Amino acid sequence: MLTLVTGTTGQVGRRFVPRLLAQRQPGEQVRVLVRDEARGERFAELGAQVAVGDMRDEETLGKALAGVDAVVNIAAAFRGVPDEEAWAVNRDAALALGRAAQASGVQRFVQVSTGNVYGTGRGRPLTEDDESRPGGEMWGAYPESKIEAERALLAMEGLDVRIGRLPFVYGEGDPHLTNVMHWAVHWAPHQRLQMAHHADVAQGLMRLLYAPGIAGRIYNIADDAPVTTLELFRLNGQEVPAEQYEIADPDPWFGILSNQRIRRELGFRPIYPSVWTALDAGAL
Repeated sequence: MLTLVTGTTGQVGRRFVPRLLAQRQPGEQVRVLVRDEARGERFAELGAQVAVGDMRDEETLGKALAGVDAVVNIAAAFRGVPDEEAWAVNRDAALALGRAAQASGVQRFVQVSTGNVYGTGRGRPLTEDDESRPGGEMWGAYPESKIEAERALLAMEGLDVRIGRLPFVYGEGDPHLTNVMHWAVHWAPHQRLQMAHHADVAQGLMRLLYAPGIAGRIYNIADDAPVTTLELFRLNGQEVPAEQYEIADPDPWFGILSNQRIRRELGFRPIYPSVWTALDAGAL
């Protein structure tokens, strides 16, 4: 099986591809799509094939998908990008990749999405059957562009699409855990953040990639224990400002994901059930 991975130089992709390469079985190959050859050198040294070009270019997609059996689309634009860029990458480029994969006879297509597509909370952990409801704390056009990409990809006939929705991802030197404090200073002390370590994101995506008979299924990939704002301050070695305790949480279930489906159907068990487990293991 030859698997094409996009978004390989982002925080998720750069940690996912080495794990995918390390767990290859005989006869399995990995190809990465990068914008310039230099970005692919690290992956080539680990044994990956390298395709160079922009995934928004039709000719690039044709070459990158030649002989490919499966696709893992991690490419995404969010946090700080203009809405036009979010739509262009998260929806338009994803759909162009899906159509090209469909035409090339790709057997499986794993689309990496976000738990932010759920929107407002439901008073309980969010499940994959919950519809998208606008509202809550959003990242501009990011959630909307991602949910539209999900719907359009799932509607493509003959393409075996699997969706993996991610929460806040951290670990292994990812600056997200530090950067989140830019927003956390405005959160109520008891507000919670759903998380997943990079090792568990990789585990979840590989389960989606290899599992038979799950075409059209959506899976939340998340750990077992969301953290509070107070814990984020502690993890970052910061004192909690006195005024923090005066902030109210307008939606205590926003972004809190259930991982029961992926546990039950695909055997997922978090390597790091909580950020504290990762801290104890030196995996932050």
